[in-house]
Amino acid sequence: MTTVATTLAAALLVPVATAGAQVAPAGGAATADSVVVLTSPGAAARIAAERSAGVEAARLRAAQAEARIGQERADLLPSASLELSDGQRTFNTASFGIDFPTEPGQPPLFDPNGQIEGPVRTVDVRGRVAAPLLDLPALARVRTARTEAEAAGAVVERSAESAALAGAQSFIRAVRAAALVRAREADSALAADLLGIARDQLEAGVGVGLDVTRAEAQVASAHAQLIAARADRDRTQLELRRALGLPLDTPLVIPDTLAPTTAAAAIAGTPGVAPIVEQAMQQRADVRAAELQLEAARRDVAAIRAERLPTIGVFIDDGGTGLDYSHLLNTYTYGVQLSVPLFEGFRRESRVEEQQAVARELDVRRRDLRQQVALEVRSAALDLAAAGEQVEAARERLRLAQQEVAQARERFAAGVSGNADIVSASLALNTARTQLVDALAAQHSARVTLAAAGGTVTELP
Repeated sequence: MTTVATTLAAALLVPVATAGAQVAPAGGAATADSVVVLTSPGAAARIAAERSAGVEAARLRAAQAEARIGQERADLLPSASLELSDGQRTFNTASFGIDFPTEPGQPPLFDPNGQIEGPVRTVDVRGRVAAPLLDLPALARVRTARTEAEAAGAVVERSAESAALAGAQSFIRAVRAAALVRAREADSALAADLLGIARDQLEAGVGVGLDVTRAEAQVASAHAQLIAARADRDRTQLELRRALGLPLDTPLVIPDTLAPTTAAAAIAGTPGVAPIVEQAMQQRADVRAAELQLEAARRDVAAIRAERLPTIGVFIDDGGTGLDYSHLLNTYTYGVQLSVPLFEGFRRESRVEEQQAVARELDVRRRDLRQQVALEVRSAALDLAAAGEQVEAARERLRLAQQEVAQARERFAAGVSGNADIVSASLALNTARTQLVDALAAQHSARVTLAAAGGTVTELP
């Protein structure tokens, strides 16, 4: 098993051929006079994982989750407050609830039915400190917040992986478009060469005007295809800049050729896929995020249940009070407070049931995600193996098409036949070139997809 896993790892780390491209430094991209040089899907993946707007938004959400830990932790820390009140009030003497005795025969001190006295000025300067000694519900909420922050961090990694995959695939599409431009330029050069031969033969009296017309039509067709290929190349490079989070006018230097990878055919087999599936279960950020979200939901259930437990805290209330600031007398209150929740109208029980349902839903999603990951790995492995075979078939077809063109060209140049055969052969060569470029692009795309399914797309060279 170890040998198979090593072979698979080596297969995934095969670099892309970059003929004609400037080599990028270890960081994956070079910038000189605002020029960005990309030489491989891995380089594009790492830039996209770092600069993508989606990744930046996920980082900000993770920062919010980290801040919530501090909010929950505040319930475990002491709190202090300072209050100052300075005001006047009137009062009804009947509200005292005190009967002030008087001498027999003397009128009562206050009207028995009550009378308004005041206003009386009251000044109160007071500080209060309270600190929890035992608050198990708050501890449970802090643990839940920490797990949610870890889950948010895993979501950041998953966003980076998704951006990396999009960047690598955009790079492949851009290189494919550049390779098709080269193929169409070769088609145009061949068509122009054949037109020259047809005109020479017509001037020498050994050719016919129909051959020249056919050759001119072939030149026009090749030129139209070249225009379309160049437009597609420019469009895919714009999409690549967008995927990498670069300004759309940033100059790019990318390869214009695709070369086959050397991924082992054994990847398509079940014994070869198993190590990648296992690796994906351990390394993929979305799997970790799902597991952490499930754990956070379960912790939230425990935190709600912990609200049934009593809490213990201490408090001190100390300050001065009086009729004015020059005659303040100190008063204080201090003690230990025990709070025991008794009944909340079954609200807590309903919250527990709700959160348990959330946890069960997350568990279903987690199990389905693990199945989806295994499917993605196996499908990508099959695609990679099939793409390798398609590349070999396309190379053989290109070789035969080139041979057919060479033979038809010799017959046409010798005046043995008209140029109908060579026009037909050049069309077949055009198709063969396109199919080879498409097969190579599909192979690279499958390689990137397999790395993404295994959670290693940013580790591609």
